[in-house]
Amino acid sequence: MLRLVDRKGLKEAVLRLKKEKKALILCHNYQPTEIQEVSDHVGDSLELCMAASRSKGFERIVFCGVDFMAESASVLNPDKDVYVPSRRAICDMAAMLRPEQVRAARRQHPEAAVVLYINSLASAKAEADVICTSANAVKVVSSLEQEEILFGPDRNLALYVQSQLPEKVIIPLPDDGGCYVHKMITTQDIQRAKRIHPAAEILIHPECNPEVVDLADYVVSTGGMVARARESDADEFIIGTEATMAETLARLFPEKRFFPALSEALCRGMRSIDMEKLKDSLENDKYEVKVDPSIARDVRRVTQRMLDLGRR
Repeated sequence: MLRLVDRKGLKEAVLRLKKEKKALILCHNYQPTEIQEVSDHVGDSLELCMAASRSKGFERIVFCGVDFMAESASVLNPDKDVYVPSRRAICDMAAMLRPEQVRAARRQHPEAAVVLYINSLASAKAEADVICTSANAVKVVSSLEQEEILFGPDRNLALYVQSQLPEKVIIPLPDDGGCYVHKMITTQDIQRAKRIHPAAEILIHPECNPEVVDLADYVVSTGGMVARARESDADEFIIGTEATMAETLARLFPEKRFFPALSEALCRGMRSIDMEKLKDSLENDKYEVKVDPSIARDVRRVTQRMLDLGRR
């Protein structure tokens, strides 16, 4: 652990390098407070990529998040160089679905639409008909004319969409895909937190297991958690997602209290990034993320379709 004076110097170095390199730092909600404090935008993956598209006066993007997020930033900002500070900033769930699996599933279900979660690698997204986020998955799927939907890579999100749209047939792709962090959270964790904080609202991410989702007062994305905390009259909240989200909410709403459902529910990929690696990335151009132009073109197409469906 660096001494306080060293951490102050590290923060100053990051801010100086950010200015010198004309870098835009994007920070996911699961990143620690000290990285959020030096970032230009904090939010969920799609919010951050759209924020980058609207921003001016920078020459590069440094994405403090996992690999598929940096890919999305590169796809939506093709004129900018994009970097991620750690080679270990990998989303295990995104890696579960490969383009050849999508093509094989299409052959087995030729009438189905393919909807892929934004938490997918660009090479897989390029095979989809449309992508979605955890916030708009139900709306996107309900907007499609097809009854049969191939949905990946998160089985739990697929099951949540199915519960909201019984008229559809949702086929998880792959059958066992999912986020190991959200799967760590159990009904016992929620029930224990509720006993300790009986007045707290329970906010659960739809990547959690169905029996955990059933205990929620609100099933929401990380962006939805921010919105709910802002509008709610409640003073306390139990947060059913990656544990760092409780810290993010506490920073945004210091007058309220937020309790992670499970303190051990931490993402290895997210936690592989720290201030030292962020400084090194800015100073030494580590590590650039590139997406093949033909793949990027198809990903922009399915992303635009998601945005168009969202406006209906």
